[in-house]
Amino acid sequence: MSRTALHTMLWVAATTMSVLAADNTLGTWKRNVAKTTYQQGSGSGNPIIEQITVREAVPGGVKVTNTGKRKDGTPIDSTVVYKYDGTPTAMTGTGMRGNSSSQKRVDDNTFIVEFKDTSGKYHVKGRNVVSKDGKTMTATATGTDPEGKPIAFTIVSEKQ
Repeated sequence: MSRTALHTMLWVAATTMSVLAADNTLGTWKRNVAKTTYQQGSGSGNPIIEQITVREAVPGGVKVTNTGKRKDGTPIDSTVVYKYDGTPTAMTGTGMRGNSSSQKRVDDNTFIVEFKDTSGKYHVKGRNVVSKDGKTMTATATGTDPEGKPIAFTIVSEKQ
């Protein structure tokens, strides 16, 4: 076998492995409200009290659907499709603070995230990390709430 053919085969194998790498965020996640904390800010004044997140694989990324409700009864029903390249993507639906978000994959368990309201002051950046046992996903973020005040929070979700 020629050296060029061998290098080509190795490159194809390496590329295929990176495309097929596990995404440990896939599945259904339920927010654990008792473990979710706001270190700074008021939780935007109307925190989420129930949330189910479904993460489904799509070609080149993930489709994320959130359902639930906020403390004042406002329903949450939103969807976004990410390509894991950090490109902002429009969110559709109701109940979430932002209307644009992005995710960039670091590894099978870690993702850099950003959410913002393109017409307002809400803008947070953070990280989602799935535990080694795959049972817990912890999201930490800092930024500004809809009033432009500093906010920092930790959201804990459990795999269903």
